Amino acid sequence: MAIFGIGAYYDEDMSQQFIDNSIAGPGWSESDAPELFQYIASLKVGDIVYIKSCPPSSKDIHVKAIGFIADHRLLTDIKDTNNLVSAGRKITWISTEKFKIPKPQEKNNVRSNTMYEEFHPEVQQVIMSKVIDAIKNT
Repeated sequence: MAIFGIGAYYDEDMSQQFIDNSIAGPGWSESDAPELFQYIASLKVGDIVYIKSCPPSSKDIHVKAIGFIADHRLLTDIKDTNNLVSAGRKITWISTEKFKIPKPQEKNNVRSNTMYEEFHPEVQQVIMSKVIDAIKNT
């Protein structure tokens, strides 16, 4: 199991549409971003994902939802994602609480990337505490 940050801003904030449709994925076509297709395909059932926004001007990571990869299928038919993304994964969202995490002081950060594996221990700790809280409250 790993933790991944996924952006949801594709000309507009798609966070609520991702939540409402139980999906997440890149907003570009496979020809424009083949590496993102490979990345989303590499996620495993049970991996934790969080929808994030991290504008360069912000001192915080804005978290909009946390969930788990729900199944093994890569959704590549735009109809399977309700015309939201060209490739996606089914997500079981367990928390849609919006909160902020202070950006860690780090030399080479990945916060502006569309998707990344979360390796920073402080960010991992906050995400895991929210996962545990959400599970306890179900």
